[in-house]
Amino acid sequence: MASITTTQGADPLSIEPGTVLVADAEKEGFTEILFDGRHGLLADEPVHLGGRDTGPSPYDLLLMSLGACTAMTLRLYARRKAWPLERVLVRLRHRKIHAEDCATCETEKGFVDSIERRIELLGPLTTEQRDRLLEVADLCPIHRTLMSEVTIDTALAETA
Repeated sequence: MASITTTQGADPLSIEPGTVLVADAEKEGFTEILFDGRHGLLADEPVHLGGRDTGPSPYDLLLMSLGACTAMTLRLYARRKAWPLERVLVRLRHRKIHAEDCATCETEKGFVDSIERRIELLGPLTTEQRDRLLEVADLCPIHRTLMSEVTIDTALAETA
């Protein structure tokens, strides 16, 4: 079991393997410590939203997760096929769009989250290899999670 100490010097917070812990880094603002038992990161909101900009925003972290998973999936696939993929660059953008402006969305009213993903494949790949890698991008586990039905079970934890 790994632990993390908060910036206020509180008792270490334990974390079980396979669990992520998010803890306030401060009483004011929005800086959060993200910890998976091996790695620590900060998340925050930009200054114009009341944060201190000490780390990526939650939406930025979501995009980073999708981008990392996409690049890893493409690298793994190309490696298995022994294709000459030299580098993968994934650029992502999140925005909210009006549901009525979305031709492929089931939702008809309100807003829909839209993620734009642009993949750059470097290396002497054929057109067929590039086309197949574009298809494989949609098979990355994070993409599949975001596109599937997701349930979130929320409850208050017991406190000591």
